Amino acid sequence: MSTLIIVESPTKVHTIKRYLGDEYEVVASMGHLRDLPKSKFGVDIEHGFQPQYIDIKGKEALIKNIKAKAKKCDRVFLAGDPDREGEAISWHLTQLLKLDLSEKNRVTFNEITETGIKHGIENPRTIDENLVNAQQARRILDRIVGYKLSPFLWKKVRRGLSAGRVQSVAVRIVVDREQEIRDFVSQEYWTVEAKLSAPPSRKIFTAKLISVGGEKIDEKTSLGCREDADRILKALDGADYVVDKVRKSVHKKNPAAPFTTSTLQQEASKRLSFQSRRTMKIAQELYEGVEINGLGAIGLITYMRTDSLRISDEARNAAYDFIEKSFGREYLPDAPRKYKTKAGAQDAHEAIRPTRPDITPDIVKASGVTSDQYKLYKLIWERFIASQMANCLLDTVSVDITAADCVFKASGYSVKFAGYTVLYEEIKDEDEEKKNELPPISKGDLLKLKSLEGLQHFTQPPARYTEATLVKAFEENGIGRPSTYAPTITTILQRSYVERDGKQIRPTALGEVTTELMKQHFDNIVDVKFTAGMENKLDKVETGSQDWVRMLGDFYAEFDKELTTAESAMEGKRVKVPDEETDEVCELCGKPMVIKLGKFGKFLACSGFPECKNTRRIVTEAGGVCPYCGGRILIKKTKRGKKYFGCEKNPECSFMTWDAPTKEVCPKCQSTLFKKGGKNGRLICYKQGCGYEKQLGDGDEG
Repeated sequence: MSTLIIVESPTKVHTIKRYLGDEYEVVASMGHLRDLPKSKFGVDIEHGFQPQYIDIKGKEALIKNIKAKAKKCDRVFLAGDPDREGEAISWHLTQLLKLDLSEKNRVTFNEITETGIKHGIENPRTIDENLVNAQQARRILDRIVGYKLSPFLWKKVRRGLSAGRVQSVAVRIVVDREQEIRDFVSQEYWTVEAKLSAPPSRKIFTAKLISVGGEKIDEKTSLGCREDADRILKALDGADYVVDKVRKSVHKKNPAAPFTTSTLQQEASKRLSFQSRRTMKIAQELYEGVEINGLGAIGLITYMRTDSLRISDEARNAAYDFIEKSFGREYLPDAPRKYKTKAGAQDAHEAIRPTRPDITPDIVKASGVTSDQYKLYKLIWERFIASQMANCLLDTVSVDITAADCVFKASGYSVKFAGYTVLYEEIKDEDEEKKNELPPISKGDLLKLKSLEGLQHFTQPPARYTEATLVKAFEENGIGRPSTYAPTITTILQRSYVERDGKQIRPTALGEVTTELMKQHFDNIVDVKFTAGMENKLDKVETGSQDWVRMLGDFYAEFDKELTTAESAMEGKRVKVPDEETDEVCELCGKPMVIKLGKFGKFLACSGFPECKNTRRIVTEAGGVCPYCGGRILIKKTKRGKKYFGCEKNPECSFMTWDAPTKEVCPKCQSTLFKKGGKNGRLICYKQGCGYEKQLGDGDEG
């Protein structure tokens, strides 16, 4: 009896066939095979929001091939990814292949391993139509917003713009933060710190003023200016510093939970500087399977789109066995660790974890995987193993020191037992208060003052979002779901509503103008709470407690009313996107150049347009001079976004290189030297006929 298994990705095909044998035929659908048409609305609002699906252009041959294979097999298993989208792909296949929805032909693989695949095949089920309805409702909801609202933005702001249900509120979050930064008024405040030692020890430590005359110090109100700090410094002149209280304790530090989609994206951004899209692409590769020495193709991690923290007993026991063998029994926790999944999370999958703890990062690295695959696997593996290890124990000491009528406080700690920290520690968003390494101190000790000073500070505005903190904001506010975080950020960047400034994400003028227009006329679409409420309704559709057609009807009735009102209010009006001013001057007429946004991105244009039509590309200088012609070296990017360096006079001058120019010049010909390789690479002169090279050592920066 032959069985056809239809998966989404071709990467899984070989691995699944290897584990199941010749009686199974495996083919990939390459994602969706049917969708709403691109050329028209494709939703019949008058008849229950019925979608008008069509075969995706370019997939005709693939559909024909799958149909032919299905006819030859006795049974068909639909093995789309174990999520809402995978359920919808499987449902569409039932329509294409005319399969019976009452048959148990849906299988899911939480991991692409022998155990995970065989478990899925042995436990088929029927298509979950609630999951399918939830995906359809989301798709139709996004189609309504996109197709109805985008033309409004074309007419009122700029042609070619697009609106999206989740992307619009994502842009608003970034815009609102920018406004907070602009509105922020910095306040001055002071702290008073004493540098002390406890003879006979020469160790100097820092103590911070916490109270004066029994009143607790709040620096931002109590010490608002230099005079406040000077008054305290004067009162402390000649005072003795005596230890009043010494509190010792053992502090337990718990390991972070295993990764969810959100926390993986955040930590990969902070530790590896990976963008969310890059993180999810690599995670997909690790899930689908890579070649490992001695094991063949195997999925290294469990399914990577999840907001659950659940871990199977089998996985926990495997982790305990590995920890005991590798670190010792003392590194096992006293009781099994169970992490609480946040309210409202979907618990269909486990947390993201390695499929086999014994496949260490070193084994993966030795198997020749890509650098990115190794780095992300190492992060996931270490986080999971650490999450199942014993606590870190810290010996902490807190000391109160009296001087005149003031009290200073110093805190310190030492590691008593490293526990899980031998392997992994989570990177915090904000630096924790730094603690001293304190010398032996007892109550009544007279301390020696080394220095006493007042330090000036200013309150800081909230930081701009990074990808990590924006993903965190999405999760905390219920905007989108794990599978949508990365695509949402990618979309708003590609459509120039926001832009990168180093690691930070800031709104563009287009993003701010569009958001303000949306707030005036479509407040619900860009309202965080409203969008989160829609996500909750979609989740209810998924559980079968909300009718998807009624939900769409309620939304559309209000949205259509807003759209009609907005078109009436904006009749004959158009919103101008302000140009970004620069210090550049037009070489034709002398007027300032401004930055404009065109079809292919930003460019410089004369502010005297239309009288002067001068435009220029925006270029970023890399420093140094071209070794071929002496022109400026510019930072350039390939179509895939990879950075390289080339001469400003291209194509007349053909010089280009992946190697970064340095400030050093060649001792032979005085041309710019370029750095090749990493920290211990070498400096090279590319001046034709020179040939100078210099090897870099550990102390060289290049």
